[in-house]
Amino acid sequence: MRDAPRTFDSVLLELIWTRLISIVDEAAAALVRTSFSTIVRESHDFACVLTDARGHSLVQATDGVPSFLCTVPRTIGHFLQEFPPETLEEGDVLITNDIWLGTGHLPDITVAKPIFLDGRLLGFAGSVAHAPDIGGRIRTAESREVFEEGLQIPVMKVVCGGVMDDTFLRFFRKNTRMPDQTLGDLQAQFTALDLMERRLRGVLTEHGLASLEELADEIHSRSERATRAAIRAVPDGTYHAEVLTDGLEQPIRLQLALRKQGDSIHADYAGTDPQVPRGINVCLAYTLAYTSFAVKAALCPEVPNNEGAFRPISVSAPLGCILNSTPPAAGANRALTGHFIPPMILQALASALPDQVIAGTGSPLWSLNFAGTRPDGTPIANQFFMNGGYGASAGRDGPNVLSWPSNVSAAPVEMIEQGYPFRIRHRRLRKGTGGEGRHRGGTGQEWAFESRSATPVAVTFMAERTKPEAAAPGLAGGRPGTPGAVLIDGVPVDPKRQHILQPGSVVELRTPGGGGHGDPARRAPEWVARDREDGLLKETQP
Repeated sequence: MRDAPRTFDSVLLELIWTRLISIVDEAAAALVRTSFSTIVRESHDFACVLTDARGHSLVQATDGVPSFLCTVPRTIGHFLQEFPPETLEEGDVLITNDIWLGTGHLPDITVAKPIFLDGRLLGFAGSVAHAPDIGGRIRTAESREVFEEGLQIPVMKVVCGGVMDDTFLRFFRKNTRMPDQTLGDLQAQFTALDLMERRLRGVLTEHGLASLEELADEIHSRSERATRAAIRAVPDGTYHAEVLTDGLEQPIRLQLALRKQGDSIHADYAGTDPQVPRGINVCLAYTLAYTSFAVKAALCPEVPNNEGAFRPISVSAPLGCILNSTPPAAGANRALTGHFIPPMILQALASALPDQVIAGTGSPLWSLNFAGTRPDGTPIANQFFMNGGYGASAGRDGPNVLSWPSNVSAAPVEMIEQGYPFRIRHRRLRKGTGGEGRHRGGTGQEWAFESRSATPVAVTFMAERTKPEAAAPGLAGGRPGTPGAVLIDGVPVDPKRQHILQPGSVVELRTPGGGGHGDPARRAPEWVARDREDGLLKETQP
């Protein structure tokens, strides 16, 4: 095998780059096909990543969840601190779900496999996936510390030289309500790692490359240059934003100073409220991921997601604030806070780039979590996602019921009713909830879950923007979207608390609408007529 070239012409680089994308996308497809839970199989709450031997991200699967941007490579960096390259061998798989070494909450299990060629460490195949259950309390904002939230997996070898750690498997099964599904998903992650390993070896052998180093450096440098060029187009300055979330007994304040200087951007979250003794705290890796996602989405969405693209973006947050939590802070529902980060970034950039950002969205992502028993007495638990309306922009209406800033999907009604003790009475658009504007905000949705269980079921929710002051804001004169609501048997309930659903009871989740953009008086009459024809307006509206 000849030595790897130190430079790559555009044709060769494009060929290899396309092959790398196909590797992680094929691995993602294999993970979906072999997974057991609806969270992975239907909602696609996972990511597949290839890194170089340093743990620097090279390529990520096309539909990877944005909250996993930057997190898998950082976790691999922690793996390398615990297991230096000389302690790794072919067939090893490393694992953790540590909040502060991973993605910010325990259900996300990160695994990585070192890839060797002729005895030399090439890089890592990495994957993270949201487990259907991790023990502890069902996912809830009521958790006061991480020890309540489930099984904590330290950095360890779950597979050593190709041999599975049987003690880990036995311990893991004992600590989950859904051991078959949870272990099935974990094995599906291993399948994805094996596929990435084989395919990467094949590509390097085919192109006569002995390592990934020069290739990674080329990809990183090109992505970094493209990102820096996009940042330079933004006027220098410090741009501010502030958000009040629903919070707990009191709203929670998030503050941002976005400093753009030359070809770099720094997000400073000083002034943000301290962490709280509830499960809505955010670790710094999650804050970095969603900051990077929002900056790239606004300025250079076409640049690939890899180490180089994120080098011009940096983040700081006071240690112990709700966006940079410290142990043993709970973080099961960290999205209820962290999903406000991208809207804050866009709010800050609105004055500099008014035509490139959207109004507020009906996020954070909503979900219903439950735990109960099957007719035979065995435990059952799962989580079902749902979305609000998207924010309008200067050029178009906000799409209805669109996931953002996460991109997970809602499970089909048929899958929910077939496998779980619920009947879906309705799933429909929530009329009139998009904020008015020259361009209308996206409409939210309404779900009604009827319990068909013969025994009580514990339910918790991920739900935000349920108070008027936290509604998705409009932009450039647009109106805010309609806040959301959670009801049990027709009575509004606190979505931050656990509730017991009696047999036959009905849970209704009404997700928020997105904010409008521009003066509502400038909306074209034919657009209003189209909205009415499409059933997006309340019957009482003119």
